Amino acid sequence: MDEFMLIFRHEDGAKVASPEQLQTWMKQTMDWVGGIAAQNKLVGKNGLLFDDAHVVRHKGVVTNGPFGEIKETIGGYIIVKAESVEEAIAFAKGSPVLQGEWNTVEVRKVYKR
Repeated sequence: MDEFMLIFRHEDGAKVASPEQLQTWMKQTMDWVGGIAAQNKLVGKNGLLFDDAHVVRHKGVVTNGPFGEIKETIGGYIIVKAESVEEAIAFAKGSPVLQGEWNTVEVRKVYKR
């Protein structure tokens, strides 16, 4: 069985959901992740905060952000065990994050040495 990272992306920072909608999505997301965990296929999960983000660039230049520089932010990720990329994609398709038309879930196989 392989591991896959499901990366939750918010594609347009200008389109922010209401606090109520965010709370609803968070509950739905916890239920969705709980369903994957109940199948013993959840490896790990983390949300990412935006308030203390920094970008390290070529030659050691550090900027605050990624705020205004990009139209996409990463909100978090989970790592799942799956028999195939198709199974990992099926998990991704069930993500409540996709209720926002501007959101995406990227699926990447985890490389292990």
